[in-house]
Amino acid sequence: MDFTTLLEKAGGFILVALCWGSTNPFIKAGTAGLDQVSQKYPQGGIKKWFAELIYLLTRWQYILPLALNLSGSVVYYYTLGKSEMSLAVPITNSLTFIFSLLTGLLLGEELGGADTWLGMFLVIAGVLVCVSSKT
Repeated sequence: MDFTTLLEKAGGFILVALCWGSTNPFIKAGTAGLDQVSQKYPQGGIKKWFAELIYLLTRWQYILPLALNLSGSVVYYYTLGKSEMSLAVPITNSLTFIFSLLTGLLLGEELGGADTWLGMFLVIAGVLVCVSSKT
């Protein structure tokens, strides 16, 4: 596998990780108010399930990031068909975590401390080792 092909595949996985990771905090924010819907049905059951489903499906704050997240899955399966699993899984899963943290930080969520930054650095280093071992 030449270096250009490897970079194209890695670029696809980075795009997937960006779609997945950057949308996670927005999906979480889009569920705001779901607790009030759930509290109306303390007994649970199918009525509660439908009420929650309708609530979520009528909120653009939830649907839009969910659609972007799912489009990342389409790109993932397309790219996965042309790549090795040993390269695809570590890149997408680890970078998804990083993009989630950074997007959360931009939205004002607490990031953690120095341990979080060290962890992100180690994840990136691990991805680089994984990619370089395939060249």
